Amino acid sequence: MAIRQKSARTESKKHHGSEIQSPKGKLGVMIPGMGAVATTFVAGVEAIRKGIAKPIGSVTQMATIRLGKRTDARSPKIKEFVPLAGLDDLVFTGWDIFEDDMHTAATKAGVLDRDLLDQIKPFLSSIKPRKAVFDHNYVKKIDGPNVKKGKNKMDLAEQVRADIRDFKKTSGASRLITIWCGSTESYIEPTAAHQSLKSFEKALTTNDENVAPSMIYAYASLMEGVPFANGAPNLTVDLPVMRELSRKNEAPICGKDFKTGQTLIKTILAPGFKARMIGLNGWFSMNILGNRDGEVLEDPGSFKTKEESKLSVLEHILQPELYPELYGNFTHKVRINYYPPRGDNKEGWDNIDIFGWLGYPMQIKVDFLCRDSILAAPIVLDLVLFMDLAQRSAELRGLGIQEWLSFYFKSPMTAPGLYPEHDLFIQLMKLKNTLRHLRGEELITHLGLEYYD
Repeated sequence: MAIRQKSARTESKKHHGSEIQSPKGKLGVMIPGMGAVATTFVAGVEAIRKGIAKPIGSVTQMATIRLGKRTDARSPKIKEFVPLAGLDDLVFTGWDIFEDDMHTAATKAGVLDRDLLDQIKPFLSSIKPRKAVFDHNYVKKIDGPNVKKGKNKMDLAEQVRADIRDFKKTSGASRLITIWCGSTESYIEPTAAHQSLKSFEKALTTNDENVAPSMIYAYASLMEGVPFANGAPNLTVDLPVMRELSRKNEAPICGKDFKTGQTLIKTILAPGFKARMIGLNGWFSMNILGNRDGEVLEDPGSFKTKEESKLSVLEHILQPELYPELYGNFTHKVRINYYPPRGDNKEGWDNIDIFGWLGYPMQIKVDFLCRDSILAAPIVLDLVLFMDLAQRSAELRGLGIQEWLSFYFKSPMTAPGLYPEHDLFIQLMKLKNTLRHLRGEELITHLGLEYYD
């Protein structure tokens, strides 16, 4: 028994905790892309602040975190355990190619009821979009008039930096976060232009076609020392130059692609199959949605970017190289169809062909009638608050990539050469153990042997 005790204690070491600055003052939230997700997030925050709604789906607002042994009965709310900014401290701005204020944009998006929007109309109407950096070559299915003009991409980046400084000054914010809620850009792969700050700034100056608009926002934010979270599958900050800038300026980065509907279901079901050693022959995924995201994904280039993000999940969770008999030859198909009548109420349909004992086949059908922006909005809130916490943490702010936030993404960023963790439950353990670590609490390993000594 003595050996068991030692083992249990070895796996749950305490340390002194990390220095975390207090969240004093306002936190400015800057959002490229003021469409359905962004307006649902901002409207939701205001509705919660007014006491007319609850923050359902938000880990930072509703989840608890177990501390110590099960018998200690210590499970505070996460927002009471770590010093997060309060919702009353959030102030907002954004950029968009359309000139609609947030109330008009939210009304057109059709996600939230008119009655709810009318109750917060003065607040939403006060948030007007700044002119956006936009390149039609990267998002071919939409266009708008509210667009910046400049002599080159470096000029556009300087204009975004000026916007950031202006917002900080006019809003009175003491700290800032940028979170990309814009459209999915056409698929590209990293090039020489993305390898270093010197090469990237040259590419900005020479209008290199490999510098996408989202990268200009990321560059501007990180140059200003502002953390950047990427909610789309675009490369954006998943580049050597952005990792370099992030570490140099102690501005955390994370991404990519908010994990909302169909992929959320995959990262719940697939770990269960692997845990029970149930085989997979095929997984066919169909989506229909009618919002702006669906329209953008009609373009093959944008769809390719999204497809890469959605397809990678099963490979990483099931590890076919370790379990070739179970997962070495499965077929994985993803289809996304733009269907305007559905609006933001996306339908994700999955046909899953599995096999069990002695190879006997079985099937699972999933029909998820979800609301895309309703699932995404609490993710945005949590990322804003956790990224702000990361920048105030002496231990986290200089790391660059915040892998502990993988829980929120379809295609989580990791250090170069490190495979991403896609299992939702491992991701949640990683997130909560990071918070425990920051506060000097024992990490929870679920070993449990100490209860039986």
